[in-house]
Amino acid sequence: MELKINEPWITSKVRCQNGYAYIDKPFWNAEKQCADHKREYIGKYDGKVFTPNKTYHRLKSEYEQSLVAPKTGPVPTEVCLRQFYGSTYLLNEICDKTGIAADLGKCFGSLAPQIMSVAYYLVLEEGQPMYRFHKWGLTHRHPYGKDIPSQRSSELFGLITEEAKMAYFRYQAKRHGLNEYLAFDTTSISSYSALIKQAKYGKNKEGDSLPQINLALLYGEESMLPVYYRKLAGNITDVKTIENLIKDVDFLKLDKLKLVLDRGFYSEKNINDLMKHHHKFLIGARLSLSKVSSILDKIRADFVTRYNYNSELKLYVMSFKEEWDYTEEKSRTGEIITDKKRIYLHFYYNDQKATDDKTRFNAMLDRLENNLVNGTLDPADEKLYQKYFIIHETPVRGKTYSFKEDAIRKAEKNYGYFALMSNGIKDPVEALRIYRLKDLIEKSFGNLKERLSMRRMSVASEENFEGKLFIQFIALQMVSYIKKKMDENGLFSRYTIQSLLDELDTIEYYQQPGKAHHLSEITAKQCELYEFMGLNVPT
Repeated sequence: MELKINEPWITSKVRCQNGYAYIDKPFWNAEKQCADHKREYIGKYDGKVFTPNKTYHRLKSEYEQSLVAPKTGPVPTEVCLRQFYGSTYLLNEICDKTGIAADLGKCFGSLAPQIMSVAYYLVLEEGQPMYRFHKWGLTHRHPYGKDIPSQRSSELFGLITEEAKMAYFRYQAKRHGLNEYLAFDTTSISSYSALIKQAKYGKNKEGDSLPQINLALLYGEESMLPVYYRKLAGNITDVKTIENLIKDVDFLKLDKLKLVLDRGFYSEKNINDLMKHHHKFLIGARLSLSKVSSILDKIRADFVTRYNYNSELKLYVMSFKEEWDYTEEKSRTGEIITDKKRIYLHFYYNDQKATDDKTRFNAMLDRLENNLVNGTLDPADEKLYQKYFIIHETPVRGKTYSFKEDAIRKAEKNYGYFALMSNGIKDPVEALRIYRLKDLIEKSFGNLKERLSMRRMSVASEENFEGKLFIQFIALQMVSYIKKKMDENGLFSRYTIQSLLDELDTIEYYQQPGKAHHLSEITAKQCELYEFMGLNVPT
């Protein structure tokens, strides 16, 4: 039987047997060369009351002392070392500043240094396989300080438990606070492994003929750092994910959520669910929605005028306060409750978008028309043929076609327009500023897939996949911090992320027997980069 004890220093499962409670600690058995478990008794449990023993109080005291332990100065050593240090020092400082190191220590204990070292390797050695860690680990100073062979890394992935991961997410969520909007989106990750239960065939943006999973990510609008991720089955559509996201938020102990959502997540049920739990949202609204289209039809003739032009956005803007027909079904009685809730609809018109929409739409019609003429109809376009063409077939003249003019005019009238819906943001300028930041998530997914080797994943088991995914998320947090600072200080005009890391990587760490460590020379340019990152220069 498993016992839940809410203490941050308990990072492994607490099990009960014959009236005794013990911590079941996973570890690497060097002699047997395999994963093993160690029991540590912490008290008694009679099925109702837990009575802690001396071991429990000792472990708790050691944890509390570790949080306030003073930092020590350089210590003489008997080991002679020369290792690259500048870039790993950068990641050390990022992990300290963002709480990554502290939260990993609380949740994973002795596994934390290994998790951090693998994450450092993924960040610094872009796209390299894990078997090359040996060479990198010898030449770089990193938290674990030892080699992690490929077999050992696979064992490490398997030792990362769901309980410890969720505890880490809770700690990180608290650090971000509740004042910023969190962008939410999903992406697909292909898998070569047939052992991943949630890997399903679905619509894949990469065009892979491989099973996939979907990854959902929450990303801070102000901090620009990822907060939380969740793995979804590969055949789950975006619109179905919000209900589970709300449950996850309850688990993360975030009382109120402020979400930025793409229009792919729109449904009446999702909006009602968000309102039911008193969460704020900003979501892209389809122009075909009856509430949106009816207002746009009324204002279209007078929309593109100087009066509605916003010089800051360089767009035409109009906003309206409207009422949402809220419905809620009581779970116990099945009673349907209806109410009116306030929402804000923000409309925008962009001249360049109108031109692009027109070009794109006509190119699509040209392609469909050519396929009709040549008899090469694509089954994937069946709905488009039905929407925009009238197709006749007679024994004498064969197939003939004509355009559906009404359907084409209906599409053309919305060139350049787009709309946002919110229950918390009145100002259309602020709404668009926040909504545009959701692009950070798409760029983050690019970093996740390309830089951190997640385009197509191959692992030996479900547990290994989960563990590897978590360490790649830790690496993504570090990369996101670096990217944010580079954006703020205009560094992308001079560096890529890799070239900046390479610039710092040349700083070396020296150890000689009987002496304290020292560093190689640090250039003015390197000092400037640490300052741009908001970090102290190493000494």
